[in-house]
This record gives sequence, structure tokens and C-alpha cells, in this order.
Amino acid sequence: MKNKRNVFYNLLIILAGVICFPVQAQQKKGAKDFVETKNISTSYGPKSIVRTIKQDSKGNIWMASWEGVFKYDGKSFTNITNKVSPARFFSVLEDKKGNFWFASVGSGVYHYDGVSFHNFTTKDGLANDRVTHIYEDKTGNIWFGTEGGASRYDGKSFRNFKMKEGAFANATDSVQVSFYQQALPEGHWMHNDVNAIIEDKTGKLWFGTRGYAFLYDGKTFTTITNKDGKPFENVRSIIKDKKGNIWLGGNDGLCRYDGNTFTNFTRKFVGYIYEDKKGNIWTSSKSSNDLISMPSGARSNTAAWALSRYDQQSLSGKKPTVTEITNKPMIFGILEAYDGSIWFGGLKGVYRYDGKTITDFQSK
Repeated sequence: MKNKRNVFYNLLIILAGVICFPVQAQQKKGAKDFVETKNISTSYGPKSIVRTIKQDSKGNIWMASWEGVFKYDGKSFTNITNKVSPARFFSVLEDKKGNFWFASVGSGVYHYDGVSFHNFTTKDGLANDRVTHIYEDKTGNIWFGTEGGASRYDGKSFRNFKMKEGAFANATDSVQVSFYQQALPEGHWMHNDVNAIIEDKTGKLWFGTRGYAFLYDGKTFTTITNKDGKPFENVRSIIKDKKGNIWLGGNDGLCRYDGNTFTNFTRKFVGYIYEDKKGNIWTSSKSSNDLISMPSGARSNTAAWALSRYDQQSLSGKKPTVTEITNKPMIFGILEAYDGSIWFGGLKGVYRYDGKTITDFQSK
């Protein structure tokens, strides 16, 4: 069992924790602005890792992938960034003004107004050029989760925040993480490696990091602990549901905070959380099956991840109804499109689930 656990942790370090490896994006030297040129549209989507999927106000579906940021208009896929940057992209956001933000690992963030791009990096005040998460708060500030803390952009300048004071990550740290087998030191760099940001109904901000989860009241960062006083570790996803409850996913599984108490729904590692229109909670997590079933009946040696749905009507009970929709080697961002279909990312592109079948877009 110990060896199996170590194999899973090693896979997670390589795939889910890949953000720690430096990626040098090739750009025009000194260039900050790029005018969009005509991009080629295809009937197939990205064929590599897709980390985040969002739908914009016009119904287009955007996906951040290691091949670039793709836009799907219902008929074809267009790589929006292929002539701007070869960086690996991890997140995408449409802000309240209708502009887009793209987070890359190694090249900072890109602002896109539909015509041109503007690139922001550490030279402009960004905390770190490896960025994996973007969030817009109630007042319109744009927050970026980076490997070196959180950056808040007010439209004019950046202000950076550290959850805990400590050294930055380096290449040797990236491959020698003990993976939470013992308590992390106070000054460990992973406490400032931000994966998720959400604003709760009281205006406080929640930060999920590869270290612990933190609550920020505008002045102080406080470590969030469960009912046993233990910090939540390696928090990969945080959402606020329609009722104002906060959900956390990470090493401690899936937890819900109702304003008073935490309720744990699974101890399996949870990498992503999403609430659909009906209030069902969708997650990507380690599957209850240790191996992936192959079409021929054979078994893969790759650890399985599950796309699961927690039925809304059962969430008030101690044993909610959970349905595993599918298993993949890894599953990342989840989206419910306007037509009710569920989209999710994987190691080899993007998938769509219509309630009965799963469609990939890897070829014509």
C-alpha cells in the first residue's frame, strides 16, 4: 500500500505539480503589446493538457492548454495565442468589462481586449511569472495566483501578497518535495504557491496554496484549520456555492464550510471543484478504482482519476449520493456549458459529457 501511495504521489508531483518547473517562453525582446493576426481554425481541439475551461458572455468556450489558449465557437477551435507566445497556459478569465486574461507558466499574464494583447511580467510588478490562477473580486480587482504569492491588479499597478514570509522555490525544490509526509516549515516556499482564490460573502478572501489554506481579512493572513486544529494541505481548488458555502479540495479531500463548521465528504485527493446550475458538486479526484479500465478489459498501470458528481439533494446528509462519470489518467478544469453539457480537461485535450456519452475533440 505504501508503494502504491508513493507511486500516486510521484505522478501527482510530475503532472499536477508541474508548475514548479521553469518554462522559458520565447517572445520578441522587449515586446509588451501584440496585435492579433489571423489565426487558423480547426475542427479539433488541443491535444495536450487542458487545465482550465470557461464560457464567455457570448457563449464561446475558452480553454487554457499547454498548446495555447483555444476558443471554441460551437463549430471550430481557434488557438488565440499561437502567434503571441509558446508558453504553457493554465487559466483564463473574462472580466466584468468583457476583456480576457490568460495565465501562463513562465511568461506572466496576458490581457486580451479582442484585438490586441498586453503582456504583464515581474518587470511590471507581478509577483512571479509562473501564474496558475486568475480571479476577479467584487470591486473589479484582478487577482493572480503565482508561485511566489498573490498579485492584485487594480487596473494601474500590482500589489503583491505573501501568505508567509519565506524563500522562493528553485529547481531543486521542485523535484524533492517530501509531499506532506511531515508538517511544512513556517517559511516553506509552498505556502506562497497560490492555486486558488475566492471571496466569501463577508468580503474575506480565501487562498489555497500548495502549503496550507489561508484567510485574509484585509490585514492579516490566518491559517485555516479543520475541527481537529489541523491545517488544510495542498489546497488545489476553492469555490463559493450558491448558498455562500465555501468548498475546498486538496490533500484533505472535499470539505464544505457553512460559516460555522467544516464537513468532509471524501478523504481522496480532490484537484478541482465545480457547482452546476442545479447545485450539484462536480469534482476531479483520485478514483475509487486504483487502475483505469481499458476498452478491451485490460487494466492500465496509470493511477485513475475520476470525474464525479455529488447530488445536491443528498448533500445535507452524512452520506451523499456520488456518481463517478468517467475515469482518466488525470482530470483538470470542469465547466457546465449553457446547454447543460459538462466539459472537462485531461492530459490529451478536452472532453464533453452530454449526460450519456463523452466526446473528445482530438481529431476531425
